[in-house]
Amino acid sequence: MLFTEGFPLTNMTFGPAVTEKGILFRLWAPLHESVSLKIEGADPRPMQAAEDGWHRCTVPNAHAGTRYRFVLPDGLEIPDPASRFQPQDAHGPSEVVDLTAYRWRTSDWSGRPWEEMVIYEMHIGCFTPEGTFTAAIERLDHLRELGVTALQVMPVSEFPGRYSWGYDGVLPYAPDSSYGRPEDFMALVDAAHQRGISVFLDVVYNHFGPDGNYIPSYAPLFTDHHKTPWGHGINYDGDGSEMIREFVIENAIYWITEFRLDGFRFDAVHAIKDDSDEHLLHELARRVRASAGDRHVHLIVENEENDSDLLKRDEKGEAKLFTAQWNDDVHHLLHITATGETFGYYADYAGDAGKLGRALAEGFVFQGEPMPYRGASRGRPSGHLPPTAFISFIQNHDQIGNRAPGDRVMASSPADAVKAVISIYLLAPEIPMLFMGEEWGAAEPFPFFCDFDEELNEKVRKGRREELSRLPGFDADDLLDPTTPSTFAAAKLDWSKRASSEVLDFYRTLLDLRHRRIVPLLKGATGGSAVYRSAGHAIAVDWPLAEGRHLHLRANLGNKATALGSQQDGAETIFRLGGSDRGDLAPWAVIWSLSEA
Repeated sequence: MLFTEGFPLTNMTFGPAVTEKGILFRLWAPLHESVSLKIEGADPRPMQAAEDGWHRCTVPNAHAGTRYRFVLPDGLEIPDPASRFQPQDAHGPSEVVDLTAYRWRTSDWSGRPWEEMVIYEMHIGCFTPEGTFTAAIERLDHLRELGVTALQVMPVSEFPGRYSWGYDGVLPYAPDSSYGRPEDFMALVDAAHQRGISVFLDVVYNHFGPDGNYIPSYAPLFTDHHKTPWGHGINYDGDGSEMIREFVIENAIYWITEFRLDGFRFDAVHAIKDDSDEHLLHELARRVRASAGDRHVHLIVENEENDSDLLKRDEKGEAKLFTAQWNDDVHHLLHITATGETFGYYADYAGDAGKLGRALAEGFVFQGEPMPYRGASRGRPSGHLPPTAFISFIQNHDQIGNRAPGDRVMASSPADAVKAVISIYLLAPEIPMLFMGEEWGAAEPFPFFCDFDEELNEKVRKGRREELSRLPGFDADDLLDPTTPSTFAAAKLDWSKRASSEVLDFYRTLLDLRHRRIVPLLKGATGGSAVYRSAGHAIAVDWPLAEGRHLHLRANLGNKATALGSQQDGAETIFRLGGSDRGDLAPWAVIWSLSEA
């Protein structure tokens, strides 16, 4: 990589670039024959148009800190779609940023192997009272001591307004200014790496937010050939799609190379429609991995379709495309176990402990079978995949936030049941994921929140009522107004409650055990050989892991003692919650053990 006065001469196609003659500003606007560049404090200047739809202009005296907009023929002033920073929100001017100014302290960081992951999902705005990248750094020691090895940061791309979950982002290259500057995000990544913690970013490539997305006014961003829950699909396979694809793929590469992230969680990939010879997801995974070189980079999908083909392994057991998927099936089953809720989609998982056994042993519960709630079949076979191809959790932003009050029902459920499900998902060979505050039993809600103009706010309020009417936990009378500052404020963690939490010690103990006894046996563990059985509310699951070892789970997830058969001969018990008597498991008993093959 070449440098000029601190700036890199990169191969990035989008955004400001440094040349020997100055800063090159560029915009792909094939729907217009002319575009102007307006730098703050100067009159607009015409950009040079090319036949390929690009408009370019080099400014000799531009520099880091220069603020600018593009001006379309009708006078509309727009930010750079690849803006690196929006100091005055999504509708304001873009700012030239020198990303090389940050001095990394962990230049030798190469990441961590996947099997070591204990993921912690967090929202920057709610993780601390300040809600900034800088403030989050102060809490990293807590996460390291807890046993967390990876942050999963909810989307940070620039969104309009003061607060958002992040899934309404419109400028995917710019960290939202309410969280801090790009350099502050770099500092958070750097500080996490100093503590041995990887950083994944949640990215949204299936839609853009409804306010502040100017791209359709000058480029063919959408296509009516595909439909999504948000309207027309993004144009990944029609006329002009080459640049749309490049814009998205380079965005991922940008985060990996410039911010040194360790991977991504891709939001709702089932809604990314593409009929190209190489699906966008395949090209994206291939090129992102190539851009990382020898570093460990891990790619996670959220996929409502439970398409196990995206999780294929090669002959060495390495992921060909995506490393793992969020496993909603495990969540639903453990949620039912702890809370007793069986309405909505939970009904499809209720009344059969064998389904939990199957989810733990094979990944998906529905592997092509009909799912009544959907009114259609769901999923593909997944038992051949290693357990680490699945991420398990008992809380996440969706499962909390898609309840009318955004309540953490797990925090108010019976303690014995909650401890049982915690001890199952934290010690199982799947990769565990915590949601911020869960480790001390935080009761703060995490409702959906956003900040648009009043017309759009009213549409959001109405849309949430309609969208959530079929989901568990919904009651129109309980629905919080997602657009008010108080809803956002209520979601912020109260760190003063951490020190007095007995739950925190329980989490620390389990994660320490996981790192010492389970993690060393996950590398090289294959799928296809785990077995499970059930009796009433009790389950038994056995996994073959590495080094010829087997991991065994025996659990009674009910209020009455249950006979499930004897413990594996010669097995070493490594964790016990509750007891057993001559093969009978006490209520809410959980026993983990290891044995030789």
